[in-house]
Amino acid sequence: MRKEEIVSLIRLVEESKINELEICEGRRKIRISKGHSNSGALHEGAVQVVQRVVEVPAEPAPAAAAKLASNLKEITSPMVGTFYRAPAPDVDPFTDVGQTVEVGQTVCIVEAMKLMNEIGSDLRGVVRQVLVENGQAIEFGQPLFLIEFA
Repeated sequence: MRKEEIVSLIRLVEESKINELEICEGRRKIRISKGHSNSGALHEGAVQVVQRVVEVPAEPAPAAAAKLASNLKEITSPMVGTFYRAPAPDVDPFTDVGQTVEVGQTVCIVEAMKLMNEIGSDLRGVVRQVLVENGQAIEFGQPLFLIEFA
């Protein structure tokens, strides 16, 4: 990572409400945090940058899994909130593994600020995996479902 990119990330952390940012790029890991360090040498609001090389083992993918992965797409969360698979606790989920979903079909609800937001599929395919648990807190962009498309 170039010096200009690191400086830009430092500014981002300083100007935002986040306290820490960690980025992994290959074998390099950069952590930027603001606040007090363990040594007490930093004052409140100061930013500490730690860069180190970390060995990341390569995970061999079987040929069949790699072929299937090219046919999978994620449905991701458009917002931060709480994930719900069904409109009510005593009702069947909107969709389940093995079921076909259509474009625009509701696949879950994300509760954000006491509002229930229906999340629809942006593709047609078969649900292969539900990646989060019912009632789990989720982040913006977090993968929720794996869909196998034709």
